[in-house]
Amino acid sequence: MWRGRLPHWRADDVRYYVTFRHRRALSDRERDLLLKALLQPSGTRWDVLVVCVLPENTELMATVGIGKGGGPVELSEVVEPAKRRASKAIVKATGERFGPFYEESYDRIVRDDAEFEEKWLAIVGSPVSVGLAETAEAYPTLWMAGSRGL
Repeated sequence: MWRGRLPHWRADDVRYYVTFRHRRALSDRERDLLLKALLQPSGTRWDVLVVCVLPENTELMATVGIGKGGGPVELSEVVEPAKRRASKAIVKATGERFGPFYEESYDRIVRDDAEFEEKWLAIVGSPVSVGLAETAEAYPTLWMAGSRGL
């Protein structure tokens, strides 16, 4: 289905890769707010597998849950409200006129285990590859299921 300018995918029992850019570089506190907003619906509407909030963009992989009507939750019904919550808190703190995120997120279905592993390694390694941390574990806004929580 199309929303805005990007295609959005939907299927049952799949893993999704999601990324979105920020309009400006986020501070440490702002990255924390975004990470917490993305993890808040985790376990009910979706299960986040890995998420990394960098200053310029955010990447994550997740699975969606079952909605109130018994059907699958739309991915955009979880991602976009989380971005709006974080954006509202950031705007309130900074006094900016507009939130720091672009309106639309790019998402796609992860095809197989090989692609899942490739994306996982890329997301986990991104803070190191852009020079923000010496090790992935040292980066505060990288979260992996089963490793640590907020």
